[in-house]
Amino acid sequence: MKKNPVTHKQHTNLAKGEVRIIAGLWRGRKLPVLNVQGLRPTGDRVKETLFNWLMPYIVDASCLDCFAGSGSLGLEALSRQAKQVTFLELNKQVANQLTQNLQQLKCTPQQGRVINQDSLHYLQQAPQDPLFDVVFLDPPFHFDFAQQSVDLLTSFNWLKPDALIYVETEKNKTLRVPNTWQLLKEKNTGQVSYRLYQYVLGE
Repeated sequence: MKKNPVTHKQHTNLAKGEVRIIAGLWRGRKLPVLNVQGLRPTGDRVKETLFNWLMPYIVDASCLDCFAGSGSLGLEALSRQAKQVTFLELNKQVANQLTQNLQQLKCTPQQGRVINQDSLHYLQQAPQDPLFDVVFLDPPFHFDFAQQSVDLLTSFNWLKPDALIYVETEKNKTLRVPNTWQLLKEKNTGQVSYRLYQYVLGE
C-alpha cells in the first residue's frame, strides 16, 4: 500500500474498498480497506509474483510489514502459513481496520499484531535479538523512505541471518543496499520496480 504523508492526517473517507487474498488458508477471501486518499493496494499480479519468489521461505517465517496500509502483503504471508507478522501503520483508522480484519480471520495477537506507529521511528530501535525472516518494504513513493528503511534495518540489526527483504519503489529508483544484501530477483511492472534481496553474512 502507498500513503502520501502530506495527506496522511487528512479526513478519511469511511467508504470501503477491498483487498483479496490470492492463495493459502484464506484463498479468495476479500477484506475491507478504508478509502484513504493516497492509499492504494499492491496489484495482484505483483503480489502473485512476489509470493512465487517467497514460496520456499514463507512457511513458519517471522515477518515485518512496514508501511502496511491494507496489510495486503502481511495478510498474504499469514494465509500462506507464515508464523507471525508485525504490521506497522501510521494512520490510526487504517490500523484499526487492519486489526478488525485480523480478528475477522481469527488471528491471535501472536500471529498478527498491528502497531500504530511511523515505520521509520519503529526501525530506529535496537531489538534484543534479530527478529525477522522476511521484511516487506512498500513505502510511499518519492520520499526516499525505501532508502531510509534499508539503512535502518541493517544499522539496528532487525534481520535474522539469510533474511529476505522485499522492496517496492517507483521505476528506475536507485537504491543503495549493504554489501551483505544479495539481489535474488528484480522486475518492473508499469511504473513500479520490485526487488527481493537476501541478507547474507560473510564467513
